[in-house]
Amino acid sequence: MLHLRRRARSIALLEQLGPGLITGAADDDPSGIATYSQAGAQFGFHLLWTMVLTYPLMTAVQLISAHIGRVTGGGLAKNLGKLLPLWAVTILVALLFLANVINIGADLAAMGDATELVVGTGAHIFTVAFALLSLLLQLFLPYRRYANILKWITLCLFAYVAVLFMVKLPWIEVLKGLVWPRVDGNEGVTTIVAIFGTTISPYLFFWQSAQEVEEVRKEPDAEPLKKAPEQARREFVRMRIDTFAGMALSNFVALAIMIGTAATLNAAGNGGIKTAADAAKALEPVAGKFAFLLFALGIIGTGLLAVPVLAGSAAYAIGESRGWKCGLDNKPWEAVGFYLIIGAATLLGIGIDWSSLDPIKALFYSAVINGIVAVPIMIAMMLVVSRRDTMGKFTARPGLLFFGWAATGVMAVAAIAMVVLQ
Repeated sequence: MLHLRRRARSIALLEQLGPGLITGAADDDPSGIATYSQAGAQFGFHLLWTMVLTYPLMTAVQLISAHIGRVTGGGLAKNLGKLLPLWAVTILVALLFLANVINIGADLAAMGDATELVVGTGAHIFTVAFALLSLLLQLFLPYRRYANILKWITLCLFAYVAVLFMVKLPWIEVLKGLVWPRVDGNEGVTTIVAIFGTTISPYLFFWQSAQEVEEVRKEPDAEPLKKAPEQARREFVRMRIDTFAGMALSNFVALAIMIGTAATLNAAGNGGIKTAADAAKALEPVAGKFAFLLFALGIIGTGLLAVPVLAGSAAYAIGESRGWKCGLDNKPWEAVGFYLIIGAATLLGIGIDWSSLDPIKALFYSAVINGIVAVPIMIAMMLVVSRRDTMGKFTARPGLLFFGWAATGVMAVAAIAMVVLQ
């Protein structure tokens, strides 16, 4: 009987996991892998403290995004339109679209580059193939259906966790890196902005808010909490469990990547990562000659999870701000404008692959751009969640507001410091 009760509780807990878990998985996209790898390879254990700092901040920001969607029944862009003039919303959405296209392009190029590590040739061909595959999946299959399959591929990222058990770690340095903030010059500041940008990414704000709206539409008895306050207690508990779990998973993997690359690449005298092959070498203690394969699977799996989130969040933002019909549960002919944005963002992203920028550098700098673009969007989002005329009696509580504004301040200070030091 006790066993059955425990099993029932476990099943109930798993059922609480939804948008937050998918958001956390998408957060460790190829851009994240490249940025965390670069941080560990170039700076060793010096920047581990950033992941300790970002966990409560990213969790607060994603919770705020989820609250806006679930309370109002409208996505982030729609609610921004109630607060800001159309020209201001258009600028914010345009910044998001630009950042997402660059991120999509960098992710796709990295997927092609990682595949070439395994097969020996055809990076450009594979990049285009992955773009078309991702686009076709978005057009003809519900995202959740194939995300449930792709998430198993991303388990390859736990190879970085295995690295921690395969190499000798200087635990004193690791612990010092976790609790003692250190910044190594201008490049260190830029890397911190990249870490913040790939961890607290603006596209995830729009995505999680939109997915909470989808949750309302999916459940027959669900209503926006402003209309059905009696559902609030249950829904807020679900969102907290979901978001805390999703962000914890994301940060745990990110921390393992940083420690693993610091203990292997940095310890071997590697001053930074210039190619996908350099990044893959961090997995050699676990995978040996299969390191390239394991790295490629991780990049491809997270890329196929992240590209639809990037394209979809841009489509939600533009569509909601213009009053279009939006939603991945709609057929392409039911939400033409929405799916046209998805197609445009994905296809424009391919152009990054034909530039002279190396995929690893493109991934890193896409994270830097996200770190800058996030700041004005976060300010606007914090204003939305504080307004009683938008949120009703469900405005964010003081603790959540504190961490949300703290996240906004930290991102702003890091971005300003980077610009000034440059």
